[in-house]
Amino acid sequence: PRFTRGQGGLVERVLPGNDMFIEGDQIKRPNQNPEAGHGDNSSDSGEGTDDFSFELSREEFLDLYFDELELPDLIKKELAQINTFKTIRAGVTTSGIPSNINILRSMRQATGRRTALTSPYKRELHETEEALAALLSNPTKDSVERTRLEERILYLKKKITSIPFIDTLDLRYNNRVRVPAPSTHAVMFCIMDVSGSMDEAKKEIAKRFFILLYLFLTKNYQKIELVFIRHHTSAKEVNEDDFFYSRETGGTVVSSALELLHQIINKRYHPKAWNIYVAQASDGDNWNADSPYCLELLQNKIMPLLQYFAYIEIMPRHHQSLWEVYLQIAQQYPQFAMENIDSVADIYPVFRALFKRKTA
Repeated sequence: PRFTRGQGGLVERVLPGNDMFIEGDQIKRPNQNPEAGHGDNSSDSGEGTDDFSFELSREEFLDLYFDELELPDLIKKELAQINTFKTIRAGVTTSGIPSNINILRSMRQATGRRTALTSPYKRELHETEEALAALLSNPTKDSVERTRLEERILYLKKKITSIPFIDTLDLRYNNRVRVPAPSTHAVMFCIMDVSGSMDEAKKEIAKRFFILLYLFLTKNYQKIELVFIRHHTSAKEVNEDDFFYSRETGGTVVSSALELLHQIINKRYHPKAWNIYVAQASDGDNWNADSPYCLELLQNKIMPLLQYFAYIEIMPRHHQSLWEVYLQIAQQYPQFAMENIDSVADIYPVFRALFKRKTA
């Protein structure tokens, strides 16, 4: 059975701090039915609404949020030619080098060995000591039997103490084995402009875009590498924390980021083995003499190596010089996409436009 408050009855209460009611006023009783809905009241028009609510887990929400999105042109490259291995823990073994000794398992093994070997002697020692005590309490004690028991006790104690605390047989070593590891064949370069022309509002939009990109990649691609590059007059590869939280700023030379991008690709990510992607966020403001060099870098060195280049320009008014240069690249290379973001509300629609799954 279940007991709940009924709808009827009168209850008198003193409500401290009341400034809405006076003595004799009746306060409407709230609905106490836990199964009652919260929709519209009944009507004679034949129409109404029902309250409907549901909960989504984080995974379910991200599945819906990133539905029908993907990295464009992700293909397998030289999978058969790349054999990588990683070292993993594989239990313990009885042989190894001193640096791999597992102290806990070794001490546990030693304790078990000592217990097994000393138990019979300890049991006999306890029985012999009890027999000696009984003999000593007897007025007509036998001196020969007493001597024999005392000698046996000494012998048993020596046997117990002769068992070593730890033996080489007790030693256990951490075992590590090399196993094949799946190779990562996709890398995303995240390039963010942090120059002085990028005010806090623009930087916040850029960071939100890259956070969305980070969630999308880590949700859908388990084996993808991320490379973070921040730039002003100079570019620097940074870790994830510095990329989002560092406050370093300066002038604007976009080519410094493109040069560093090209250097990292040549050093670590051969295009024949890697699917290479780039996402760049900037306000488009660049040193005028640098924009033609950016065009040269992209045309001659960078774009032939990439699967996809996504550029977003955070400029609510007119476009800057970099936009005009990148327009030429977009006309020449179909894998180059560019979008404009005016406000925070544009981030998600632009993100979907850049990474929407292409139908065959």
